[in-house]
Amino acid sequence: MMKQFKVGIQLYGVRDTMAQDFEGTLQKIKDMGYEYVEFAGYYGRTGEEIKAILDKIGLKCISVHQGLDFFNENPEEKVAFLKAFGVKYVVVPWYDQKKLAGSEQWEETKALFNRIADLLKANGMWLGYHNHEFEFEKFEGKYLHDYIFEAVPADRIQPELDTCWVHYAGINPVDKIKEFSGRVDLLHLKDFTCKELGSGPVYDLIGADGKPMKKPTREENAFEFRPLGQGRQNFAEILAAAEEAGVEVVIVEQDKTYNGMTELEAAKISRDYLRDTFGL
Repeated sequence: MMKQFKVGIQLYGVRDTMAQDFEGTLQKIKDMGYEYVEFAGYYGRTGEEIKAILDKIGLKCISVHQGLDFFNENPEEKVAFLKAFGVKYVVVPWYDQKKLAGSEQWEETKALFNRIADLLKANGMWLGYHNHEFEFEKFEGKYLHDYIFEAVPADRIQPELDTCWVHYAGINPVDKIKEFSGRVDLLHLKDFTCKELGSGPVYDLIGADGKPMKKPTREENAFEFRPLGQGRQNFAEILAAAEEAGVEVVIVEQDKTYNGMTELEAAKISRDYLRDTFGL
């Protein structure tokens, strides 16, 4: 029997609905069977207001996607805001590749990551890092992703592996989950379709003349997000690896919907898929 993972949703996937009806959307998320939420924006609410709504509905916030410039002013107040509604993981949702390893700003980036990681650890929280595909480009033979997790001590940072972007980069998500076994509490479950793997903005393609060709964009590669179970991912293998690696919370994320499907319809399809297919 598969581990009974806690199931959460990244609220970025229902951002337009949240903006229209904050509390009502959270209630619908709960009614679908989600237990946890991961915020990406707070819609003008205080930490105490968010906690009161979550408590009323019966949801828990495990993590947030939060740019680190949030902590530039009054960092202790910002930490207190997050702690008020139970946040344990503060996850960098995206970071400019021009500031990662190999750039002139890499040393500055490392110092920033460590400063915020130390601040969070002192308050019983973790820094997290959510990848896209470009972190799996290489600098001097190593992935940019590797440099991030070498730059910050392992007791201060965790990967929030996005299984879609890992796979789209041409890497089996199972291998990456196993690589971080024991230090990946949160895992993003995301499905997608595309024409080719590892051929988005990830690797240079070589033409017949031996010269690099222009990398196709995601659009040129027909990349689209899908509800869970409707794309290329093998979630049976991913969840088995997640169980072995000690993942606690699996978080559904769908950045965009298509062909008239609403955000809530997509969220429900994904939640039903996990329940009906894996008993989660």
